[in-house]
Amino acid sequence: MKRLLTDRVVLLVVLLVVLVAWMGVLGANGYLVAPYDVPYLASSLESVVPLCVLGLAELLVVVTGRGGIDLSVGSVVSLVGMVFGLLVGVWHWPLWLSLLIALACGLFLGAVNGFLVAWLGVPALIATLATYYAYSSLALVINDTAPISTPPVQALRSMTTAVGSIPLQVFTFLLPCAATVWLLANRTNYGRRLYALGTNEAAARFAGLPVVSIRFRAYLLSGLLSGVVAIVTVAQFASARPDAGTVGNGMALPAITIAILGGTAITGGIGRVGGVILASLFVVWLNAGILLAFEDSRGSQYQLLALGAVLVLSAVLNRLTTQARLRTAGRAP
Repeated sequence: MKRLLTDRVVLLVVLLVVLVAWMGVLGANGYLVAPYDVPYLASSLESVVPLCVLGLAELLVVVTGRGGIDLSVGSVVSLVGMVFGLLVGVWHWPLWLSLLIALACGLFLGAVNGFLVAWLGVPALIATLATYYAYSSLALVINDTAPISTPPVQALRSMTTAVGSIPLQVFTFLLPCAATVWLLANRTNYGRRLYALGTNEAAARFAGLPVVSIRFRAYLLSGLLSGVVAIVTVAQFASARPDAGTVGNGMALPAITIAILGGTAITGGIGRVGGVILASLFVVWLNAGILLAFEDSRGSQYQLLALGAVLVLSAVLNRLTTQARLRTAGRAP
């Protein structure tokens, strides 16, 4: 029990095993409309890719502390996706150049967030909520609210073909992004400074760390990762949609839920890439199981209930984890 409370990765592995086993039993006994089997779980990884990458983006900004959060990631996905769609599908620019410009656009939008939060000192909640509205509006007006589904854009669907039963973007986008963030957080000076800032900002300033620069670069990276998701989303939909990242409840809230469920402390200083990956699998496979529990579209309505329950569970688990660590530290010699 102590290991479960103090190691979020172990806990999430247990939760995943329980979820898959439980859904498998329900399916075997005829309570689901289709088998909850390995091919179905593998195909659902297509939904894991954008949510997990955005969860990693939230990890980087939340770890900085001082209320760090990025509510604009979904609108960045929409706006960068429309820019990418225009470049490829309307102006017929080379794909490699369009990819670079789309990523640069994500960097720029992240830099705007970083400037507001790190340099001007605007609270992250207010700053990124404001840019969420601004970026969403620009995504809508850039092509008069119409999606871009020209043949060159539709041809991008080939970027998301399956390798066996696993979507290709797992290997081309998710794994490289996860590996890069892990290396950045665990094997670089910037990663150590990032966690030090979130743990104790006053101590970081006293130690002479460039606090403003560290926080700014976190939002810069969040914008870059959101740009990656924009490219993935355009390829998955075979269309650049102005509401791709904001339709319904958008991508930001699930991404924040995944980051917190993965063990990222909302107060900063704590967070692991492995936890975010496992949390994204848990959320997506839970939603996939809920869809199979209903013959009509009601399952999507219950997904919102499940997402809320997962968020509450995340907060409770983080509190229990903190208390367990404090008790452990209190017993240490």
